[in-house]
Amino acid sequence: MTKPSTLVPIMLGLVITLFIRCDHPKENTDNTLLRPWSGPFEGVPAFDQVKVEDVEEAMRSAMASHLEEIEAIANDKAPPTFDNTILAMESSGYELERAFAYYGVLSRNESTPEFRAIQKKLAPEFADYRSKIIQNEKLFKRIASIYKKATKDPLEADRQRLLEWTYQTYEMSGAGLDKDKKSRYAEINKELSELYTSFSENVLHDEENYITYLTEDQLGGLPEDFVKSSAQMAKDKGEEGKYAVINTRSSMDPFLTFSTERNLRKQVWENYYSRGDNEDEYDNKSIISEILKLRHERVQLLGYENFAAWRLQNRMAKTPKNALYLLETIWPSAIERVAEEVADMQLIANQDQITIAPWDYRYYAEKVRQKKYDLDSDEVKQYLQLDRLTDAMHYVAGRLFFYDFSPIEVGKVPVFNEDVKVWEVKDKRTGKHIGLWYLDPFARPGKRSGAWATTYRSYSNFDGEKNVLASNNSNFVKPAPGEPVLITWDDATTFFHEFGHALHFFASNVRYPTLNSGVRDYTEFQSQLLERWLSTDEVIDQFLVHHQTGEPIPDDLVAKIKNAATFNQGFATTEYLASALMDLKLHMSDPKDIDIESFERETLKSLKMPKELPMRHRTPHFSHVFSGEGYATAYYGYIWADVLTADAAEAFAESPGGFYDEQLANRLVEYLFAPRNSMDPVEAYRLFRGRDAQIDALMRARGFAKTND
Repeated sequence: MTKPSTLVPIMLGLVITLFIRCDHPKENTDNTLLRPWSGPFEGVPAFDQVKVEDVEEAMRSAMASHLEEIEAIANDKAPPTFDNTILAMESSGYELERAFAYYGVLSRNESTPEFRAIQKKLAPEFADYRSKIIQNEKLFKRIASIYKKATKDPLEADRQRLLEWTYQTYEMSGAGLDKDKKSRYAEINKELSELYTSFSENVLHDEENYITYLTEDQLGGLPEDFVKSSAQMAKDKGEEGKYAVINTRSSMDPFLTFSTERNLRKQVWENYYSRGDNEDEYDNKSIISEILKLRHERVQLLGYENFAAWRLQNRMAKTPKNALYLLETIWPSAIERVAEEVADMQLIANQDQITIAPWDYRYYAEKVRQKKYDLDSDEVKQYLQLDRLTDAMHYVAGRLFFYDFSPIEVGKVPVFNEDVKVWEVKDKRTGKHIGLWYLDPFARPGKRSGAWATTYRSYSNFDGEKNVLASNNSNFVKPAPGEPVLITWDDATTFFHEFGHALHFFASNVRYPTLNSGVRDYTEFQSQLLERWLSTDEVIDQFLVHHQTGEPIPDDLVAKIKNAATFNQGFATTEYLASALMDLKLHMSDPKDIDIESFERETLKSLKMPKELPMRHRTPHFSHVFSGEGYATAYYGYIWADVLTADAAEAFAESPGGFYDEQLANRLVEYLFAPRNSMDPVEAYRLFRGRDAQIDALMRARGFAKTND
């Protein structure tokens, strides 16, 4: 899962994406973070020259420079127009964009204690900078004047969309408040920025420091590739001769699936699910309480009942009630399926004289999978090589988007870590250069967990066409030297998912950079849809080959994979929905006297949460929601987008050319990928499908309803 592309940390808030723009030359400087990008491919970031000690000076200088640009726009003596105000804002902030490209990598991919100290120091300064822009009265008056005029005399469609988005962003961020309320609003933003940074640091601390070391007699059931990579990981951490299970999902998940050591499964499970919740100096519960109180106070200044009502007004859901309705419609079917899954597992667990606990779920689910479908996920894994899956994604991009991916020679483009590889992306039909694709696949100290996509430069063409610099980032466990990178089917699905975000970046055809920003409960749709191509015959037949023999995956194993497509959907859907419901309910409640531990426990009890599994993200480490504001009250967006995904997938399945139907693929690119946020998502989907999406398709896709005849 991921957040949509932006070069700006979430803590700066939505409005900053209005100003951070493509790389334009500015004055020369000795600070790498501020220098115009040079070299091939329209200029690329000098990642290999970044020094942490340059960060503070660069960020302060770039913020000051951008504030000067904003002041000049706000104090323009000419009557406000789209060109001298909105377009001028689009043209500002180039230096800051360069700085944030590096800052984002240092924050997410290469964090160090030294950088984290700087990050904490700068957090309130970023908030102050943001407030100075959003609370610039002269600037907002200009925007409001243009907006008022355009309500009677609309502009061109994409200009009107940009204007409305800009005006609403300012209004939602307190630009229309009186002086005293503006002052308090700015103070709250500053306090929140510090809390977001502390929350993230605490989670990262627990991920880096809670490691389970195994001895040779504790390796029962573990796949060979996992054992080798764990040995290498332990060696890298100074524990040669042992085997390290690090505290990330990519290490935790396979261990819980295969290890025969129940006590160790419990230990690894508790390490992972107690991140941020260990009653020590890194505990996040009090931080969350403060975040909720400050968010609530801030939106009350604007006259909203709660944070959720404020947040969802410009999303597809529009209201918390609509979002809750979707989640609560699916929830009963999900927990009913969990009960069925647990019953199947318990029959096997009875032989071991145990009752299924959360640290047993994956282990016995795997046994049921093998028994019910004769499907061994480790056997499947032997055909899922990271390099071949990368080729598969490029193949899909070539068929649907006519993109060609060519590897860049090592050293030609600077990278921030030797693990990072780069490809040039071109249009196969014309040879036109589109951009560069960076891939950072492996877990390491200082890298945040999970998988995500981002851009270092986004497409726009209002002042000359810009190429795209996009990045995919994963946390696969690095193998021992000379060994292949073998991943699970779930990890392969996530790999395709994140690549879907990259294709969304590359396909952009927007005129104005701000319109690359997305509607949060829509932006996951494109990436979730791309997951469906992993299981197409063309990908399976060409790219799923055994890592030792090179033989293609057998037909009978493919049949088993497809037969088991909806297996364990109770677990997958319930763990996700629980987190999404928790997110909404937290932000719809009065946080005055909230106790996070009690709230989480009582909410799950009221939902009748199955005791055999946890939420996907427990509240104390729910980084989507509490390390910034990007997904706050918006985590439901994955399932909202998956309604569109399932419906669109059925359109492909029913088309003459299936998932590679050229006519439908053209509509996919034209209406669902290229417009980004220059078009209302509801309108865009109707143009693609000819109607609105239907929830029945989602229920069928997850095995909760009858399939189409």
